[in-house]
Amino acid sequence: MKRVLLSGVGLVALASAASAATCPGVTVADMMGVGAGAFPQQYELSEFESIGNCTVEFAGNPAAADLNARIRGNGDLPPLAERIPSEPLVVAPYDSIGIYGGTLDALSNATESGTSDFMSIRHVNLVRYSDDLTTIVPNVASGWEWNEDFTQLTFFLREGHKWSDGSPFTAADVEFWYENLQLDENVIASPKSYVLVGGEPMTVDVIDDTTVVFNLPFPKPGLLSHFANHYAQGFQPRHFLGQFHPDIDENADANAQAIGYENGYDAIAAYYGSSDWMDTPTPMLSHPDLVAGMPADTVPTLESHIIVAESTEGRHLVANPYFFQIDTAGNQLPYINEQDELFISESEVRLLKLVNSEVDYKAQALNLDYAPLLLENQEAGNFTVDLRPEIALGAFAFNVTSDDLGKRAVFNDLRFRQAMSVAMNRDEINEVVFFGLGAPQQYIAFSPTPAFVSEELEQHYAQFDPDLANQLLDEVGLIDVDGDGMREMPNGDPLVLNLQVATQGISIKMVELVGQNWMDVGINNTVKEVTTDEYRSAQSSNQLDVTMYAKSQPLAVILGISELFIPPFDNYFNMRSGMLWGEYIDSDGAAGVEPPAYVYQMMDDIDAFQAAIAGSDESNVIGERLVRTMAESLLFIGTVKAVAPIYHSNTLMNFTDFQTQSYAYYRTYPYRGTQWYFSE
Repeated sequence: MKRVLLSGVGLVALASAASAATCPGVTVADMMGVGAGAFPQQYELSEFESIGNCTVEFAGNPAAADLNARIRGNGDLPPLAERIPSEPLVVAPYDSIGIYGGTLDALSNATESGTSDFMSIRHVNLVRYSDDLTTIVPNVASGWEWNEDFTQLTFFLREGHKWSDGSPFTAADVEFWYENLQLDENVIASPKSYVLVGGEPMTVDVIDDTTVVFNLPFPKPGLLSHFANHYAQGFQPRHFLGQFHPDIDENADANAQAIGYENGYDAIAAYYGSSDWMDTPTPMLSHPDLVAGMPADTVPTLESHIIVAESTEGRHLVANPYFFQIDTAGNQLPYINEQDELFISESEVRLLKLVNSEVDYKAQALNLDYAPLLLENQEAGNFTVDLRPEIALGAFAFNVTSDDLGKRAVFNDLRFRQAMSVAMNRDEINEVVFFGLGAPQQYIAFSPTPAFVSEELEQHYAQFDPDLANQLLDEVGLIDVDGDGMREMPNGDPLVLNLQVATQGISIKMVELVGQNWMDVGINNTVKEVTTDEYRSAQSSNQLDVTMYAKSQPLAVILGISELFIPPFDNYFNMRSGMLWGEYIDSDGAAGVEPPAYVYQMMDDIDAFQAAIAGSDESNVIGERLVRTMAESLLFIGTVKAVAPIYHSNTLMNFTDFQTQSYAYYRTYPYRGTQWYFSE
């Protein structure tokens, strides 16, 4: 058995031996003679009391009752001991025990755009990665257990854990999330790759209120990693959403109609959306005319903060009075009372607000372009800008399923993609866009580069060779017929690439440089900045000639999520290509365009890769084949992997150095935003 379990069951005897001494306020910086627990920087309550030979005295936020009163649907607030689990998670703050109060000011592009750094502050899931980005640690779950062949994963939950409205959180909420939301096509049209194993669904068994088992049709050791780094939380409140689900409540439609919806599924869509993305607009925004009749403004949560107001200009949140974490001195987390998120679509205005110190923390959509101005103003503005390595790199992809059949034929010719790759001057991109701080490379899907990937694959057609580019373009039949310096397609039509740029995902300076490189070999193009929403909409409707965005994932993520290797090679929020290939796969050939054979090989290989033990010879062989297929196909063309800024106010305490500026481990989640507080 592969077992990781720390619950009160095995530690009660130890806890009973604890002395009457009050536990010290242990921090990562000063352990005060208390030893480390089984996991870095955190303990289960009975474990901490046993190791410290002490008793934790609980204390709550003095403003908790006032904050609770702002959460529509919540009743009067019971005492703290009745709001937290019997085994709360004990978190050691980085530097100091915090003080309550304050409002964290955040900045996003728009609802569902550029918001993940803010969401990841309050995020929780069954488990998480510690800040070493290697160790998986308990969070909502107190422990877990694998069977020998990685086909059964058991989670152990916390007795007495409650949702933000005070209702019990149990294993039934995990089962409901999977069976009634993820696998119900009336809620989510087709299951996400990360809730499947080898393309097939799992089953979920509720053993008791605190024990839930995932049964896998094939081995998938990376399933645990998925729950540690992904925004999709492995639970939803059955007591709340279930009242609108016909499989849970026979009066589901009537319950929904009582608050103005046509049926139960419409109500679920308003509260939960048609995906599991965390910031789907609440009824306050999606159905503002119905707000008065709603039982609550948003779905009850286990997160540290809950939304209490929302508009097209932003959101406001207050601390969850039932949050399950405490610090080592017994204070319920989070320390920060409120969060305010402002939506600003214009990049220049966002930059000005950062320079003017109107924001407390920002990471997403901060391109390195912004760094010089931010660094110049950080002392005067009392903020800090850290440059940290990115995991993803800017990539370009040609629309191999373009509705323009002439372009589709050109884009599907491998020689064209090879030419467009070697036409890029990556060294110039590195110097101009990344100030020489990056490293040119090809897109290989994995980042950092695993040991099973050779430098030859990492640099496949990544050299700057305009002569080779011109030769290959000639071979494709792209000839300058009218003598204007720009090539026409083999069918005689002009070839003009429409390069639409969402600066949330890629630097416009990079796109402009690449566009000029392509012009230099006779490929005409136009560059236009668009909003992230416009970009995603055009990408999803197969309207873009070229998609471009930051792309790549670490091994730990790919072990649990296969979407980078299955058409259209990512999800709605990221960079995709081959949309009609994806439609063909999803419809079992009833619609779309059939992909080439090598795509099916990648799909088979990613299933086999996820079933193998990471680091084994079998895993490495399959992984190398996956990378070789991806690199040699040049479906996605890489540029430069570099660094990007992380911004935070100097008044924000317990803020630690991030290892990466990346989405891959769900941004802020490993760095424990619940123990942030303000010094003033």
